[in-house]
This record gives sequence, C-alpha cells and structure tokens, in this order.
Amino acid sequence: MEIKKYKELVLKYKPKEHRFLNGLIAFVTGGIIGALGEILTECYSYYLNISSKDAASFMLVTLIFIACLFTALGFFDKLVSICRCGLIIPITGFAHSMMSAGMEYRKEGPVFGIGSNVFKLAGSVILYGVVSAWFFGTIRYVIMGG
Repeated sequence: MEIKKYKELVLKYKPKEHRFLNGLIAFVTGGIIGALGEILTECYSYYLNISSKDAASFMLVTLIFIACLFTALGFFDKLVSICRCGLIIPITGFAHSMMSAGMEYRKEGPVFGIGSNVFKLAGSVILYGVVSAWFFGTIRYVIMGG
C-alpha cells in the first residue's frame, strides 16, 4: 500500500477531536473542584474554628485522600474519561498518578516496589516544580534586592 493511500485511510477512520467541548468540560469540572475546595476550606475554618490558611491545608489533604480513595476503588479513571483535564490538572491528578504507581508495584514490596516506583509519573512534576521555584526565587531576589 502506498504511503499516501495509507495516510488517507488513517485520516478517514481517525476519531474526530472536539477541542471546544473538551475544553468546556475541563473548565466546568475544574471549576467544580475549585468550588468544592472552597466549600471544604470554609467548612473546616468555621466548624474547627481555625484560620483559613490552616483550613486550606486540611482541604488539600481531603482532596488528596478522595483522589487516592477513588483511584484505589477504580472510580478515578472512569471519572477522568468523563471530566477530562478538569480532574487531572489539579492536585487530584498528582495524587492519582502517585497512587496508581504505588498500587501497580505493591507486589514487589514496600522498598523496591512502592518506594522505588511511586514517583515514576510524578517525579518530573516535582523536579520541574523545584527547579522553577529556585529559578523564579532567584529572579525575585535579584529584582527585589534581597
């Protein structure tokens, strides 16, 4: 088969991507996650009588726990297929990637399995986060003069 005919055949059967719809779904679900985070922060602040800063830490732990729980129960991947990047981009996606890797390698033991592989997917996020923080911190230090 000629390369040109093959490419035409592939394009004919390739699923169409709906970028606007995917973006809209991600925007709405990301907004729902943000609203849920704000509700949790306000509830923790009010009912536990703590500052908003401390309540935000509790909210993050809660969202991470929910994402890990849903990953362990097998719900998270199904939700991502519906919600798209609205669930992957926030901290819930980071928790999901670490939990998935930990679950996949748990049979190899706590050190060589979970400990060695839990950062496989999340390692690049941590690396670039640290390097970016150092880079922008240095720029701020130079501009602000210490």
